[in-house]
Amino acid sequence: MTDHDFGRYPGYDVLSKRNGPSWNEKTREVIDKRLAIPREPRFFSPAEWRTLHAVCDRIIPQSPNDEKVPLPAYVDEKMFLRRHDGYRYPGMPEQSEAWRRGLAALDEVARRDHGQDFAALDGAAQDEVLRRFDRGEAKADALGDMPANGFFNHRVIQDIVSAYYAHPVAWSEIGFGGPASPRGYVRLQLNRRDPWEPVEARPGEEARARRKNARVG
Repeated sequence: MTDHDFGRYPGYDVLSKRNGPSWNEKTREVIDKRLAIPREPRFFSPAEWRTLHAVCDRIIPQSPNDEKVPLPAYVDEKMFLRRHDGYRYPGMPEQSEAWRRGLAALDEVARRDHGQDFAALDGAAQDEVLRRFDRGEAKADALGDMPANGFFNHRVIQDIVSAYYAHPVAWSEIGFGGPASPRGYVRLQLNRRDPWEPVEARPGEEARARRKNARVG
């Protein structure tokens, strides 16, 4: 993982805990599966995959210089394995169907209003299309009876953001040490941290935080 020099937890890499006392074998097994997720689609078609990539890049932009969370792959695996939420919002179809309709609708709106598929648009045009879905203003035959804002809020935001924070790259950014197994938490008061948790850098104290985080295990 690339070190985030200007992040809130400089020098911290949660994966450095892998072979230490913080994680047990089950924790390592779960995290290894997340890191080994297939990077090619198993559920989405090639056209849907391109659109999904473009959507993920607008919802959670990631620096090309850092290790990336494979957001499209996480969404694809969830749909492929049918790991659905176990509930459905009014007016929304089954989750896999919602994604198929929604991605087709994004391309339909983009082609009608901009003359190109969603993935071919520049960032500003993509954002404009997404905002229309968010406001519930987008109209597309592909949506069927699914509300545009329902797709945006209950599938795009929910699935992509939850995918991001399921990955160790995001854990390092927010100072999360991964599953607390077998250690657990001891210092439960506000503004207290256990010795195995990283130090958040205060302005002007980045070097100090980096030294301490190098010893977190």
